[in-house]
Amino acid sequence: MREAPTPLHQHDSPAVPEIGQVLELLEIAWERGRGMLGTAPLSAAQTRVMFIIEREPGINLSTLGRRLSAAAPSVTRLCDRLQAAGFLRRTPRPQDRREMQLELTDAGLAHLYDIRSRRKQALHQAMSRMTPDAQHALATGLGALCDAVGEPAHTLDRRESA
Repeated sequence: MREAPTPLHQHDSPAVPEIGQVLELLEIAWERGRGMLGTAPLSAAQTRVMFIIEREPGINLSTLGRRLSAAAPSVTRLCDRLQAAGFLRRTPRPQDRREMQLELTDAGLAHLYDIRSRRKQALHQAMSRMTPDAQHALATGLGALCDAVGEPAHTLDRRESA
């Protein structure tokens, strides 16, 4: 005899509602601050591609497609647009010249730096209204959440938020 499935809410962390609220606030802030926090002139999808390529320089199109869960033609079009904008470079892989590797150009890296700088400034403004203990707790919790979902927490600078 099979047991009835356990309701999902019985395993919810007490932080889930707060995290959901933070995500909603980020969406609102994103809409309000499109000029300051947006990714223009690129779309969110193009920016996501750039973040992946930055983390994995030399990635090929098929691996990028798997990371994005996207079909090859869509990935190719995204990369075509990034290359036309001057943010992406495709070069033959030295080990197999039939395979192309993807790398960001200096302009692409500068664009990501600009996005991060603007977002960091907005976060500093918001976090300046928090106590040092609350900032430290937030950094610790976000680091653990990143680890739990598979993204390394090394991208979070815990020293800045303490």
